[in-house]
Amino acid sequence: MSKLHRDKRGDTVAKATSAHEHAARFSARQKKIALVVGALAFVMDLLDSTIVNVAIPSIQHNLGASYATIQWLVAGYSLAFALLLVTGGRMGDVFGYKKLFMWGVGGFTLASLFSGVAWDPSVLIVARFLQGSMAALMVPQVMSMMQIMYKPAERGAINGLFGALGGMAASLGPIIGGLLIKANIFGWDWRPIFLINVPVGIFALIAARKYLPDGKSPHPLKLDIFGTFLILGTLFLLIYPLIQGRELGWPTWSYIMMVASLPVLAVFARWQQIKQKRDGSPLVVPELFRKSSFTLGMLVNVIVEGAMISFFLTFTLLIQIGLGYSAIHAALTGLPVAFGIAMTMATAGAKLVVKIGARTMSIGTIVMSSGLLTTAFMVHRYQLATHSWQFIPGLLLFGVGMGLIFVSLFAVVLNDVDVSHAGSAPGVLNAIQQVGGAVGVAIIGVILFGSLKANAPTSFQSVQPQLRAQLTAAHVPATAQPQIMAGIKQCYVDTASAKDQSVTPASCKQAESSSLSPALAADIKHDALQANAHNFSVAFKKSTIFEISLLALTFILSWFLPKHIRAEALAEGF
Repeated sequence: MSKLHRDKRGDTVAKATSAHEHAARFSARQKKIALVVGALAFVMDLLDSTIVNVAIPSIQHNLGASYATIQWLVAGYSLAFALLLVTGGRMGDVFGYKKLFMWGVGGFTLASLFSGVAWDPSVLIVARFLQGSMAALMVPQVMSMMQIMYKPAERGAINGLFGALGGMAASLGPIIGGLLIKANIFGWDWRPIFLINVPVGIFALIAARKYLPDGKSPHPLKLDIFGTFLILGTLFLLIYPLIQGRELGWPTWSYIMMVASLPVLAVFARWQQIKQKRDGSPLVVPELFRKSSFTLGMLVNVIVEGAMISFFLTFTLLIQIGLGYSAIHAALTGLPVAFGIAMTMATAGAKLVVKIGARTMSIGTIVMSSGLLTTAFMVHRYQLATHSWQFIPGLLLFGVGMGLIFVSLFAVVLNDVDVSHAGSAPGVLNAIQQVGGAVGVAIIGVILFGSLKANAPTSFQSVQPQLRAQLTAAHVPATAQPQIMAGIKQCYVDTASAKDQSVTPASCKQAESSSLSPALAADIKHDALQANAHNFSVAFKKSTIFEISLLALTFILSWFLPKHIRAEALAEGF
């Protein structure tokens, strides 16, 4: 377990090759410093998974990003993180937690730099994938090092700390992003939301080298490289056509790819069984799925995460592109969700889980759905005139519902899992949660962006009466009005359907060249904004129906999950 080496004074001392041995010699002060370093990386990852939403309109206009690009920016990070999360944990066991942590932080810092200087949407997408991949190397080592530094009795407080940090980061991410965009540092617009990670990452690297425990697991599992590639292939075959298919007109190959994902998934499942028998190191332990509560819980995890991420994406686009909110205005508007989550988890959440188990989740889906309906109603009722305060009731309900679901989700799913799998099961759940988010983004994109394009002509019709009245009031001859209105409508429809929002359609250039008075041009612009708000309102309602359908399915499935929760499962859930 140990080998001899000489220190600077020439004395012979024991050098630990096991991280457990090294961490056992840490003082309380060293543990606190290591905890701060790990927490810093943990928060950096969470911020980057939430901060990008508020920057979407800026990225769209600055880089000419299409709606498909926007989906990849959100889904790409989660997908890469999910695919390598379990493998990243295994690599820490094999190569050393500190070493993998530093590789992850270094790679994450470089990926953040590439994201911040990206000159093309494709470069930004690749950089986001790289960010997610490096986060998957970095984050598991944080939790592993906390496990080896702190005794079981101390881990509850540590898990609680990381849970609180997770909630704060998720809440503050959009606000920090909004403030950075509003500040427009050096005229860099959205780029500082990524570049801010560079000095933080460099500091974390320096601190990690000095303060984190060295060494690796004394009994590491082997890597499942083939299994990783199989699950990567499965998700690529499913998600790529969902995101790109709409923009390309749903070619035949898009359907073939989605169908092909099923047999590849079956091969993955079979390979995990083979790997388990061969060396006991599968990527996903097959035995976990012998418990119906775990299998069902995995499905619930995917569905809930898909509904949640779908809402955040559609709501951000609604209030920024549909209603014209600034980045910081949009970020502050979303704060009631964070308040709802914090309020629930700090008060009745845990007590309710102990008392009624999965029924906590059932109640959460009802409350969450109520929040969605209330929010959709406000947008439908007030449209372009919707103020932030009118969103408070719906968003607060949505946050309370989320708190009820997530305070119980892991505990309910892990309740029947054998203690021998207590280490691997949470990692699989975390990974599948990220997959759910990526799939949710892909599907909601089909619904939202498809609706925006299809409903554009109808949305324009909603403002035609007032447009006609404005033309008449401006003494535009009745014979000329149809042609002018047709040109304005074509401009609006082409803009709503454009893949690159930074390029002005030819029809709009023709409309702008017409000799209209400045006052009339301003009225027409306002009409277009109203039509746009109406269009986003309709698309948001369709998205809400999809999200409520997912929550309804979750409600049904939750009745088949455990009613009584083990205390150990509840601790693992936090």
